Amino acid sequence: MDRNKKIIKTSILGIIANFFLAGFKATIGLLSGSIAIVLDAVNNLTDALSSGITVVGAKLSGKKPDKKHPYGYGRIENVSAMIVAVIVLYAGITSLIESVKKIFQPEVADYALPSLIIIGVAVLVKIFIGVYFQKVGKKVNSDALSASGKDALMDSVISASTLVAAVVFLLWGLSLEAYLGAIISLFIIKAGVEMIVETISQILGERLDSETTKAIKRTIAEFPEVYGAYDLILHNYGPGIYIGSVHIEIPDYMTADKIDDLEHAISEKVYEEHKVIIAGISIYSRNTKDENSQAILSEIRNIVSDREFVLQMHGFHFSEIEKKIHFDVIIDFAAPDREKIYEEILNEVKAKFPDYKVTITLDSDVSD
Repeated sequence: MDRNKKIIKTSILGIIANFFLAGFKATIGLLSGSIAIVLDAVNNLTDALSSGITVVGAKLSGKKPDKKHPYGYGRIENVSAMIVAVIVLYAGITSLIESVKKIFQPEVADYALPSLIIIGVAVLVKIFIGVYFQKVGKKVNSDALSASGKDALMDSVISASTLVAAVVFLLWGLSLEAYLGAIISLFIIKAGVEMIVETISQILGERLDSETTKAIKRTIAEFPEVYGAYDLILHNYGPGIYIGSVHIEIPDYMTADKIDDLEHAISEKVYEEHKVIIAGISIYSRNTKDENSQAILSEIRNIVSDREFVLQMHGFHFSEIEKKIHFDVIIDFAAPDREKIYEEILNEVKAKFPDYKVTITLDSDVSD
């Protein structure tokens, strides 16, 4: 079963289960006069809506690339995850409002044993749905499905709280459901905000995990002609769809046809092992003809390495004929003033080699 079909099948299961739970709880809540149970039923309806949005998102994200969207529609899943998060936040806010109203205008609920049994079963069903959704969401890399699973687990806590409130009322005559509803609503609001923040972060573009980027660079560096892989930039166009570019350092004697063969081989191997499309490979040429270049490189490395927050130096190019020195430096985003560190390095290298035109590229720390 492909990824989208799995997401849709799981979401439809959630829709059916939530509609049944909403019907049962609404009936019990209206008959017993319990606002907490009625709100719980409304939560089930919002969960069904969330699952429906996930289904629509999965359907749309599976559309094939076209002229208008050549990279496909995978990012629609980020949008559907955002909508689910907003629904969770809305459910939390409305639950809080209703619970606060009931604190100031309390109503005595009339609980019956069959009602409590049904609520208990609903708690177990919600826990199952929540765990199952999160498990499948993680397996198929679906943020929307994982968000729905998290929401379902939060709802199971709501249902459990109404059950606890009912037991407390039956044993001691204390009506706590409005207070419990208010407290749990705050947790739902917190979960909704966290889900929104996480989704926005993904839409903005997050740094790829270190393990993935280092593994890709190792794969590239396995080629004997490659001295190093740098500046790996990957753009995410949906779950599991990464397209990017990289710089490689190769000896200066390689001819265009050999470089072309190497680039094709690298692209194929990276995709085969990591399912990442390397759309562009840029070249750093290592000077192998001028013995003086290595001595100069060593001196510059000493200058660069003395600076705090400098993570890497690469792409060194030296030309005795043209009297040029060029290299790239990566300065940590945590540095208080990246430009100042860059200027200090540039000025010191210029002072050390006054007869050469020195240029430095300040690279961003985009990947490990």
